[in-house]
Formats: sequence, structure tokens, C-alpha cells
Amino acid sequence: QVQLAESGGGLVQAGGSLRLSCAASERMFSRYHGGWFRQAPGKVREFVTFISAGGGRADYADSVKGRFTVSRDNAKNTMYLQMDNLKPEDTAIYYCAANSRNSSPSRNPETFLYWGQGTQVTVSS
Repeated sequence: QVQLAESGGGLVQAGGSLRLSCAASERMFSRYHGGWFRQAPGKVREFVTFISAGGGRADYADSVKGRFTVSRDNAKNTMYLQMDNLKPEDTAIYYCAANSRNSSPSRNPETFLYWGQGTQVTVSS
């Protein structure tokens, strides 16, 4: 069982930046692919980004490509989401997720087994 905990959310003005962190309880975090998802009020949870277990592969939703960067430090059992040039439409609860490295890379939240509790990101115009 992998426990995940997000941090770093908050209120920022449009054009600003935030860096989210996702700390894993599993010391062998390198065995897991990682992902970030978000859910705005009244909307379904949507894919933001994926990073492979070793960090060598990443995938981004078109809406964040060029503005968000995912990374991980497996020695620290932590995954990051650097968010730049934030827009009001980025406002949502952001969740990190993990899945076995034996699974295929995926944008589907239903394929991820482990989830954090979420952190609120609010971007004002």
C-alpha cells in the first residue's frame, strides 16, 4: 500500500507559478509510475501529466503543455509538478497518483491504484 500526500497548493494570480509536491510513503517509489490529475467544481477528474517510474518519460495534457513540468526524485520518494503561467481555468483540486511500473502508461485515472488527498490550487484573474 502506497500512501501519497500532496502539498504546495494555494492562491496565486494569473501568470504566476506554484510548485506542487507529492511525497510517497513507499521507499521504493521508483517501482511506481506517477501521475497528476485535477478536478474542478462540477467537472470530472481530468488528466494533467504522467511520469514513468524512472522519470525518463513524461506525457502532458494539451491544456498544460509548455506551462507545466513534471519531475521526480526517487531518492526522496517525491514527485513534483511545476506550474508556470497559471490561468484561472487551472483552478482545481490537484491529486497525485501512482501505479505499478508494470502497468502501461495511461491517462485514465481509473488505472491508477494509489491517490493522495488532493491540494487546492486557485488562480485569480
